Amino acid sequence: MVNDEQKDIILLKRIQSGDRLAYKELINRHKDYAFTVAFRILNSREDAEEIAQDAFLQVYKNIHTFNFEAKFTTWFYRIVFNAALMQKRKSRIFTEDIEASPQASMVSNLSDSSEDVRKNERQQAIRQAMQQLSADDVLLITLFYLQEQSLEEIAAVIKISAETAKVKIHRARKRLAEEMRKHWKEEVKSLL
Repeated sequence: MVNDEQKDIILLKRIQSGDRLAYKELINRHKDYAFTVAFRILNSREDAEEIAQDAFLQVYKNIHTFNFEAKFTTWFYRIVFNAALMQKRKSRIFTEDIEASPQASMVSNLSDSSEDVRKNERQQAIRQAMQQLSADDVLLITLFYLQEQSLEEIAAVIKISAETAKVKIHRARKRLAEEMRKHWKEEVKSLL
């Protein structure tokens, strides 16, 4: 049985030989994760989609530089991460998407059940807390908790040791928890 890593290698070799269907398959396998990583850093759907597309173009253009001894996902997500960071640095202007605004969220929640409302509020609180973190913290939390990457895989993506990755993830979690506490304190104050 072929594992995911081996599937990627097979697809990459097919792409190198000119197989466009293999390229499409590679995109389908990794597009959601590329979008998620970019979105966590940029917090913009449009920018994240653009970065994910650009990352796949970079893969296609630079496929000859891929070291087949390495894991494709590590190489690829490093491309996505770097592209998202560059985009974030380029556009320091933060615009709020109308659909993501608290007012729009409250309107859409009116028709939801109370359980859905609580779930949406929690998700919004986490998103808001994540926005306060550095891009590195967001990436670490996304890779470890949302994408369930191993410490070794994360270490390879951000070019540090696995032990350092473990420490950084722990610290990022603490910063996220602190941001969550700040958010909930403000929520409680606004109710009084």
